[in-house]
Amino acid sequence: MILSDVFTAESVAANWTEAASNATLYYGAGLFPAKKKAGLDLKWICGNKGLPVSLAPSAFDTKSSLRDRIGIKLNKAEMAFFRESMLVKEADEQEILRVQDAGDPYAVDVLERVFDDAQTLIDGANVVPERMIMQLLAPLGGKMGIEIQADGVDYTYNYDPDGSWKKQHYLELKGAAKWLASDTCDPMQVLEDAMDAQETLSGNRPAVVLMSKATFQMMKQSKKLRDNILSQNLTANVNYSTARVKAYVEEELQVTLVIYSKQYRKEDGTAAKFYPDNILMLLPDGELGSTYYGTTPEERTLMQDVGADVTLVNTGVAVAVTRTTDPVHTKTTVSEIVLPSFERMEECYAIEVA
Repeated sequence: MILSDVFTAESVAANWTEAASNATLYYGAGLFPAKKKAGLDLKWICGNKGLPVSLAPSAFDTKSSLRDRIGIKLNKAEMAFFRESMLVKEADEQEILRVQDAGDPYAVDVLERVFDDAQTLIDGANVVPERMIMQLLAPLGGKMGIEIQADGVDYTYNYDPDGSWKKQHYLELKGAAKWLASDTCDPMQVLEDAMDAQETLSGNRPAVVLMSKATFQMMKQSKKLRDNILSQNLTANVNYSTARVKAYVEEELQVTLVIYSKQYRKEDGTAAKFYPDNILMLLPDGELGSTYYGTTPEERTLMQDVGADVTLVNTGVAVAVTRTTDPVHTKTTVSEIVLPSFERMEECYAIEVA
């Protein structure tokens, strides 16, 4: 057995797909499902259907009045390009041949390690859109947008160029209202007021509250929230647990409380949270937008050369396996051109609580 017999783009993709079927989806991937488009440019309509506007009154035998389209904006951006590779060097290939010739069962482990390296690249590709989505769902300072680096290029996307979203859909708590002030803050009142404000703006009441674990723990420390929950039970010993607080908030506000604590590793190897602390987002039910994948150079190669060792996973992540003979190397390249659209942005409301 030689490596080229078993290590192909198709086998890498199949191996990742099998592993991914047993993995938990990122939360953002469910809210912004993957879609494919050609090229680099992304256009989307950001609209606020909001409350229905009553038809204008009219007299008989007169022309109908023309209605302007309200709250419709066309957004356009060039999607970010990400690409990274891993090499299987001559020494690795020699090791596979050696253990295979010796009938050593260790050969399987060596080959699995090669496939694991390729899966690491694909897993890294899937981290990118989740990072983007969580930046949109956690607009710190009211800045609705994405800042990310790809292939040595800094990409900045402003989803609220005129500041209108921040003006109407963002709240920063001050002083004694901040959730760090556990003796004076009132999280339930803050959430209810924000939900009322969002319902007034769009006609739809938020159905989901998204926050980090640390933000939830901050809310849990509120004296007013604690007193409200404990006052419902007159027994001496009441378990003031995370589950109890979560159930109380969900029942009182008629929402689903999502505590998102997944992490990833940044380019420098340090761990980071997808969803930051000290902010939360009120969301409507259902999908909020789409994660669009463009056409990478590797995918274009596949289109032009049917014999190219290239395949796609997860809608738009391209996996290419190339080989050189001097030196003998097998290179796995994973690339994507990706950017989320956010059509339901106007139905979301952010609160910076600390």
